[in-house]
Amino acid sequence: MAEEAAAKMAEAAVELLERAARRDAALEELRALRVALQAVPPAALRARLGEHHLGALFGLLAVNDREQVSACVSILERLLQALDPLYVIQNLREELQKGLLHPDDSVKILTMSQVGRIVEDSAALTEILHSPELLRQIINCIGGEKIAVAKEAIKSLSRVAQSQEGLEALFGSSLLSDLRNVMATSDVVRYRVYELIVEISSVSAESLNYCANSGLIPELIGELTGEDVLVRATCIEMVTSLAHTPHGRQYLAQQGVIDKISNIILGAESDPFSSFYLPGFVKFFGNLAVVDSPQQICERYPVFMEKVFEMAESQDPTMIGVAVDTLGILGSNVEGKQVLQKTRSRFQNLLSKIGHQAKNAPTELRLRCLDAISSLLYLPPEQQTEDLLRMTESWFTSLSSQPLELFRSISTQPFPDLHCGALRVFTAIANQPWAQKLMLNSPGFVEYVVDRSVEPDKASKDAKYELVKALVNSKSIAEIFGNQYYLRLRAYLHEGPYYVKAVSTTAVEGAE
Repeated sequence: MAEEAAAKMAEAAVELLERAARRDAALEELRALRVALQAVPPAALRARLGEHHLGALFGLLAVNDREQVSACVSILERLLQALDPLYVIQNLREELQKGLLHPDDSVKILTMSQVGRIVEDSAALTEILHSPELLRQIINCIGGEKIAVAKEAIKSLSRVAQSQEGLEALFGSSLLSDLRNVMATSDVVRYRVYELIVEISSVSAESLNYCANSGLIPELIGELTGEDVLVRATCIEMVTSLAHTPHGRQYLAQQGVIDKISNIILGAESDPFSSFYLPGFVKFFGNLAVVDSPQQICERYPVFMEKVFEMAESQDPTMIGVAVDTLGILGSNVEGKQVLQKTRSRFQNLLSKIGHQAKNAPTELRLRCLDAISSLLYLPPEQQTEDLLRMTESWFTSLSSQPLELFRSISTQPFPDLHCGALRVFTAIANQPWAQKLMLNSPGFVEYVVDRSVEPDKASKDAKYELVKALVNSKSIAEIFGNQYYLRLRAYLHEGPYYVKAVSTTAVEGAE
């Protein structure tokens, strides 16, 4: 029965396609075709789909009627999925080229997403590389006004560069000068090209080599030390992305870029505009420390740690926010925690300030403080040595005179984000025996944990469930909490995050 219905739908769709192919389909029929195609699997149409259908639909895009264009884009999106990429490039090359010049952005995006599909097929890729005109048009789309079009162009070109032939085409031919021409459009477009280059460089050491030899990566790095502080701020984000891969970090180290960034942080003291770019430069080191070795980075570039502490101790909320984020990143693994512990009382004092900010700062900074505190205090079970447990306990007590009560008061506030942030702090320490004892000895705390009525929304219910899960999965919980509480927590876990207790009501005769 279902098969019959599907066959009927396919028939209806083919009939509408025929009308469209004769170009006498009214807008209503195009809409009906769009709906019909949603119900028919593209594969069912493959055998019935001819070049004349697609050519006609692309032809129908050439009108100044947004509704018609929109209907045809949806139809083509669906139909082209059914076709082999090699078929598309061999038979619809001209249509794709026109699509890239179309005034409507949705047509450009449709065309570029098709090119993205084509270049992932090795046979079709060879075809596309033989028609550089298509790639040239896509490069020009990076300079388009609409960010959605530019993003699709970047996505499409980074797919081209996934293969050796694609890299050759982009960097070993006249297309490189097209990239340079489009870069000259404006600062914004120049950054978009850098974004593409960084994305390509991240794939492999070889693709990074192509980008470096083209001169584009050295230019991006040159802008880090340029005079324009806003350009610096934008470029450091891209260089940070480059440092996410081992080959990217190796290149930056070999080129002396990491030393350069360290020197810029040193020189920031005397630069009245340093607040524009300093946050990005400090974040760069925070990210580098986590993927590399926190200890080596902090020892080799002492200015980084010094600057993070200075920023955290300052009165500027922007600087405090970046410093707190960076401390959270740095302290997310044990080696980073040990680096922070070596600064002894300076870090303990800073924790007290972070605890104060978590309670009193504007909401956005409070959230960042709560996230950093969670990251700093979490210890995986296999790393819970006596020394490290003593360290996280001393950090927790440095946050406030009564830290457990502080986070509990934050968790009872009617702001879901803050409420969940505080629950995450409890979850971070939930598997550490010292924290379990604190929770047990805090009047009403365990009751609060198993009370479902205090969680108003899905995010809060999920956050509370994670806390219960962390407690139940801890080896020490049954012994510390005792059987009664342990069984209640297990029951909560078993019932799931959204359990609602059924309330039975009995009707009483004569009651109002």
